[in-house]
Amino acid sequence: MTTLLIVDDHPVVRSGLRAVLETASDFTVLGEAATGEEAVSLAQLLHPDVVLCDLRLGTGMDGIQTTAKLRNLDTAPAVLILTTFDRDAEILSAIEAGAAGYLLKDVAPEVIIDSIQRAAVGELILAPELASRVLQGMRSPLPKLTDREVQVLRMLSTGSTNKEIAAQLFVSEATVKTHLAHIFTKLDVDSRSRAIHLAQTTGLI
Repeated sequence: MTTLLIVDDHPVVRSGLRAVLETASDFTVLGEAATGEEAVSLAQLLHPDVVLCDLRLGTGMDGIQTTAKLRNLDTAPAVLILTTFDRDAEILSAIEAGAAGYLLKDVAPEVIIDSIQRAAVGELILAPELASRVLQGMRSPLPKLTDREVQVLRMLSTGSTNKEIAAQLFVSEATVKTHLAHIFTKLDVDSRSRAIHLAQTTGLI
């Protein structure tokens, strides 16, 4: 019998997953959590074999941070990410945090059930197209931006001008231009629009 904990910030999603999983006679859902912090507390108390966890959990820890915390427990469960987001950076970060697999919410119920069974015995679960992207990401890791560069990039994505960014960060426009130059170099792009597009598609922002 495989024991489970469901982690999702939407009650309807949790109820739907429980209904699907309880149709499988060899599964027992021990509990549900709406936040990462609640998930870690319940896992310490209930000791599930597998935690089915969303990537975005509202306020507090996200699914990647939750995965890392769960995997560091003395009785660490396997963690299977189930989400609507498939950006390369998030997939790679989840696997690096210790996730046993990464599934999208549009997969068939039988795929979820099969993946939980495989995760429980220590297998890594990734759809072929996601696996190839993870492998590529490991071979060509995303550039590391500083916290301030990420901050500038986020402001850039909202349409803020250099002057507006400078005002919000309490720095000079020259400093903003320097940050942009570093960002363009690291991302290997030559325009603001290309930087924003790359950052959004890869999950940097």
